[in-house]
Amino acid sequence: MATAPVRPASVRALLNWFARAARDLPWRRTNDPYAIWVSEIMLQQTQVATVVPYWERWLKEFPTVHSLAAAPEERVLKLWEGLGYYSRARNLQRGARVVVGEFAGSVPTERAALLTLPGVGPYTAGAIASIAFNQPAPIVDGNVVRVLTRVRAWGGDPKAKELNQRIWAEAETLVNAAAALPRTAKTPGARNCSAFNQALMELGATVCTPSNPRCGDCPWRGDCMAFAGNRVAEFPQLAQKATPVRRTVATALLRHRGRWLVQQRPAGGVNAGFWEFPNLEPGGNDTPLAALERELRLPAGLLQPVGQLRHAITRYRITQHLFRGECTRSIPLTGGRWVTVPELEKLALTGPHRRLVKQQFRGQP
Repeated sequence: MATAPVRPASVRALLNWFARAARDLPWRRTNDPYAIWVSEIMLQQTQVATVVPYWERWLKEFPTVHSLAAAPEERVLKLWEGLGYYSRARNLQRGARVVVGEFAGSVPTERAALLTLPGVGPYTAGAIASIAFNQPAPIVDGNVVRVLTRVRAWGGDPKAKELNQRIWAEAETLVNAAAALPRTAKTPGARNCSAFNQALMELGATVCTPSNPRCGDCPWRGDCMAFAGNRVAEFPQLAQKATPVRRTVATALLRHRGRWLVQQRPAGGVNAGFWEFPNLEPGGNDTPLAALERELRLPAGLLQPVGQLRHAITRYRITQHLFRGECTRSIPLTGGRWVTVPELEKLALTGPHRRLVKQQFRGQP
């Protein structure tokens, strides 16, 4: 699996392409390492178009690492609401507190120090070090994997240890080649490591796409072994995805004296600290309605079906059955609270329950 050495002309070609083809994204207009860190965490598992407004709202409310470190967790979760994978938000705040407490409020410049921050792995550390500080640190995400396995025509599962190490080594070789490029009269202050790593990801995101890649627009098509062999569609050779698992959830919308019953998810579990309507998975032969009536000790006939919502979380395909009822008494519920609709809007809700509110409570006082 020997490969030819990196040609400086190829690295320069990618940098030149990025200079004219890069998307205008707000985090590309700053060198603030905190703002770049936030963008990289948000972009994990989330599309760019979704992240842009979240990133802008976040930086408006928490413009510095100090402001994030001092913020109430519930406010942090509320601003993250809808992005999913909420451990990212908690780790980001924990990381901010580490930066304030151990690094005097300055995001560390070196990859090794960045790796000590909660939620910062090899990719994120490399992204911050290279993009914010122009360090020759490698980065490998899905876009980079796709580009490099195609350019080198590397078969096999890119998550397997041997190939994964080879991809990281190639990324490191490339960013070091970018760092070694001489500065020209046209680019006396060039940040080649920063630009190169962003260019590599941009190439995968906009040209070397999973399907229908635009090889005619690629600055590396002359170096691409997959393109030369008409084998682009063969790479990367990802492992087969797990079979989707179907799950059923029952949710009760209970009102008492103009207020709705919600409960907070316990600490230490999935979506800890977020709020939702009483919610369960029926067991055994229970129907969704019967499971809710027994768990909440409700009389038969109080709950009426009002529809369903469908959503997906990783490999799970979830059908959420919705029931609504008017209570004549308050219902004790661990972690529960009765709230008005305006109060409900201010709580940090899990994604499915935020969509539920938009569907079921639109226009209600």
